[in-house]
This record gives sequence, structure tokens and C-alpha cells, in this order.
Amino acid sequence: MNEVVITTPIRDDSVLEKLRAGDVFYINGIVVTARDSAHRRVVVEGKQLPIDLRGLAIFHAGPVMKRVDDKWNCVSIGPTTSRRMEYYEYEFIEKTGVKVIIGKGGMGLRTTEACKKFKAIYAIFPGGCGVLGADKVEEVVRVEWIDLGMPEALWVLRVRMFGPLVVAIDTRGVNIAEKVIEGALSKKETLVNDVLKRLGGHIIQ
Repeated sequence: MNEVVITTPIRDDSVLEKLRAGDVFYINGIVVTARDSAHRRVVVEGKQLPIDLRGLAIFHAGPVMKRVDDKWNCVSIGPTTSRRMEYYEYEFIEKTGVKVIIGKGGMGLRTTEACKKFKAIYAIFPGGCGVLGADKVEEVVRVEWIDLGMPEALWVLRVRMFGPLVVAIDTRGVNIAEKVIEGALSKKETLVNDVLKRLGGHIIQ
């Protein structure tokens, strides 16, 4: 099977529109880390980003970096829980023009709405694979907003074959996590009632 590779910056929405929820892909080009504090600065405080994110990818990650002479080396970079950014993500996507959001776990309806409206995607990077992630970083181009601390700063990274990444929300607004939650909730009452019947309890109305 051919590997799907996306190069940032993305200039043509059709590149992402070809991807469907559940697809696996890799990234070449620039990825910028952006967590809670960076999102808050942009959305709540109205600060101007020191890098143009149009067509780029952001990574909800707090990397471990090591300074060697005048260069930074990436020691480990794994995803943080993306649900923490749900409050900010719609406005962040709208304001910045970012096209790929990478993280861990699911994101909610507002992010889904933003992905559909602005033709962006949300993708999952495997948890516990920080060393693998660092191995895909060819260069730490620069760092911005270092005053936020190492985990929260904006690390501008040049990557090659960064992934594997799984599309969790596609440009059509299909959200894998929400579908799983909906399916689980639809079965919950039936399963609970079945257990209670077996135990001689009362059926939940």
C-alpha cells in the first residue's frame, strides 16, 4: 500500500479533502508545537503569532529539547491531550489558517465544525512514542514565546515522514471519537438494563 505523504505548507485544500477519517498519512515540512498557553495568547489575549501558520501543521505537544552550542536538539516529542484545546481550537483555526492539528485523543464538536468550515483536519499521533517523534525532526528551526517555558513554547520544526498520523476529524466533519462516544452511549442503557435483569434489579427507565 502506498504511503500518503503531505508536505506543508499546504496551498491546495484538495490535498486534505482527499483524506477520510481513519486514513493514515505522514508529514514533510514544517510542524509547529502549540499547547494551552499559545492558544490562550492568540484566542483570549489577541496576541499576534510570531510565525505565519497558514497552510502549516500544529502539534499539541510539549517537547523535551536540549541545547547544544547554539542549536536546539529534539530529545522527545509526544502528544498531549488535545481535548484541553477544544475551547480555543475553532477560533485558533479561524484566526491562523492552520490546516493540520495533531494531538492525542478526541476533540469535540467545535473543532469538528472548524475543520469542516475551514477545510482543516485533526489527526492523532500515537501516544508513548516521543522518541519516534523526535527521530522524525530533522531540524529545530527556531523557538518563539520561550517565556512560556519549554513545553508551552512555539517550537518550529522541520520534519520528514512525521507520523504515522491517523485522521480523526476530516474536512467533511466526520469525527471518529464522537462516533465512538455516540455508539457507546446508545448501547449503554441496554447493557446496564441487561446486567440489572440478570442480577434481579430494576430496569432503568
